[in-house]
Amino acid sequence: MSGILGRGGGTVGRRLGFAFGLLIFLIALCGAGALIGAERLDNEYDEIIDHVDPAGDDGLLLRSTAVGAQRAVRGYLITGDPRELAAFRQARDRVPSIIDDLRGYGVADEGLLTAQQRELTAYFRFVERQTRAVPRSERAAVLTREATRRFRAFERTNDQLGVQLAAAEERMQDHADTVIRYGVGGLGALLVVGLAAAVFTSVRTTRALKRPLRNVEATLDRLAAGDRTARATPEGPAEIKAVAISVNALADERDRLRAIEEERARLSGIARNTGIRIRENLDVDQVLDHAVVGIGAGLDADYVFITLAGEDRSVFPVARAWGAKEGLLSAAEQQSLPGAPAEMVRDHYRRGTTWEIADLPRYLSETTPVPGGPGTWGETGIPAENRVAASALGLVSALIAPMGVGEEPIGTVCLARTSADRPWRPVEIETAESMTSGVGRALHSARLFKQETDLVDKLRALDKAKSDFLSTVSHELRTPLTSIVGYIELLKDEDTGSLTPPQVHMLDIVDRNANRLRALIEDLLTLSRIESGAFTSRKAPVDLRQLVSSATDAIRPAAKAASVSLVTECPDRPLIMEADGEQLDRVLMNLLSNAVKFTPEGGKVSVRAHRHDGEVLLSVSDTGIGIPAKEQEKLFTRFFRASNATDAAIPGTGLGLTIVRTIVANHGGETQVHSEEGRGTTITARLPLADADRPAGDD
Repeated sequence: MSGILGRGGGTVGRRLGFAFGLLIFLIALCGAGALIGAERLDNEYDEIIDHVDPAGDDGLLLRSTAVGAQRAVRGYLITGDPRELAAFRQARDRVPSIIDDLRGYGVADEGLLTAQQRELTAYFRFVERQTRAVPRSERAAVLTREATRRFRAFERTNDQLGVQLAAAEERMQDHADTVIRYGVGGLGALLVVGLAAAVFTSVRTTRALKRPLRNVEATLDRLAAGDRTARATPEGPAEIKAVAISVNALADERDRLRAIEEERARLSGIARNTGIRIRENLDVDQVLDHAVVGIGAGLDADYVFITLAGEDRSVFPVARAWGAKEGLLSAAEQQSLPGAPAEMVRDHYRRGTTWEIADLPRYLSETTPVPGGPGTWGETGIPAENRVAASALGLVSALIAPMGVGEEPIGTVCLARTSADRPWRPVEIETAESMTSGVGRALHSARLFKQETDLVDKLRALDKAKSDFLSTVSHELRTPLTSIVGYIELLKDEDTGSLTPPQVHMLDIVDRNANRLRALIEDLLTLSRIESGAFTSRKAPVDLRQLVSSATDAIRPAAKAASVSLVTECPDRPLIMEADGEQLDRVLMNLLSNAVKFTPEGGKVSVRAHRHDGEVLLSVSDTGIGIPAKEQEKLFTRFFRASNATDAAIPGTGLGLTIVRTIVANHGGETQVHSEEGRGTTITARLPLADADRPAGDD
């Protein structure tokens, strides 16, 4: 027992097993004693309840039956009532069954039972003689006295039976009390022994477990507090030793994982900084330079090579190379390095994983395939030119990570080391993959940026050529157009002779179309100046009311010819603005001509100018065909025309509103459009007032 419960050795299971086994044995022993005592006690009480008490009750019943018979006989002898005699005989007949029941319980003395039965039989026989005597006669009296004597003999025997049964019950009760007394004493002794054993076992077991557990607990507290050197002393039972060893192993593993995580964080920081430097540049060469330097220095590589797809689809040539000692290799040194076979790069890219070669020198023979190598590298080995270059550089291990966009690779990043005692760690491989992905995205963005830049330059050159062409053509058209208009005026003056009405009508048509052509040329010239940046505004104080009045006067003949009413709303006070009057007049003419042109007969065109919050709101509204909602955002685009205008074959160039918005913007304002198809259009120009003309309220 001392070996099991001693301070050292053993196991917690054996200690606790012994302690609980002892307790269970004592509890079972106490239970068995209690059960035996309870069984004995239950038997005693069963004997009393099932035999002694019923026998006593039947003894009393026998006596009460005999007394009833005696009372019935006396009643008959006194009264002569035959019912009393019947009651006697009924009681007499019950006596044998009661005596049989008493015998059946097996606790009454057989001699007493026989004596009672004999005395009652003699008494009943004598009573039969007594019943034949004449009631209240002398003979009846003598017989009655004799019968009483015989009955008293029965009563004495019955009293003896009662005493015997009472003694038996008392004896059994005393025995039960003895069983209870000794049972309680025995159980008490067993409980004392069990408690003593439990206390002894718990104290010894606690002492054996407490110290090593405290040692483990203190170690865990130190580890939780950040003491990375804390370790538990393996002592105590085998289980606690195992826990201490596990705690130490977990602490070691945590230190290892922390070191890995710190290394991962360091490499992630390097990768992030390298990525930032790479993304800061949109030039392919600068991306490549930052990539090889950042990857090589960050991952402690001896060499870094980046290959890119070129014009020769059979090989990916080296686009940039870096050495830890040499730095960036020169263009001549790069060209001397062999590229990566295209089929190897494509196969490797489809696999989508970084390929590691840990023992490169063993694969530098001519016929040694690389296990798991992509393409022919895994079948016939590394190509001869690559083997020669690897041997010359003294490469021992390499990481090859493909990069690309979509289904096609754009190149690879290869990291190499020349020392066998520096294998590639998983965290370095993860970082290499991340940095390679960043390089691939940066290269893709740089290439797209270069393509977009080249395209923009081409588009700008094309747009400039178009603008120059429009400007040249417009200028060239103005000269003959001026001559045409001049000769039309000469013909109308009739200096060369009178004209017939048909000739006048034809001249009017020529003049009208010449003016349309001149307006188109002016729009093209204006557009050319806008695109070339030569469009400027010469501002001076102008009264917008006068501009509105002159513009409506100029457009009124065209409105009258189209059966369109023209309405103006202007304040009484002048609307003075710092503006280019000719350009604002051009805005009004463009808006009014469009409104009249797109309004059917019977329609109305309204011009309104008023002050509002320190600005002038100039709006032109019509009840014309309107503009489809989905096309309104394109309304100010050059050469754009609404689909309903095109369908109705209404002439126009799509330049008027572009020029309007440019002129308004040059004056520091903005243009707004509100239109509903089939219900008309309102175009509003918000223009700043001159400072001296800013009123306190609106009108």
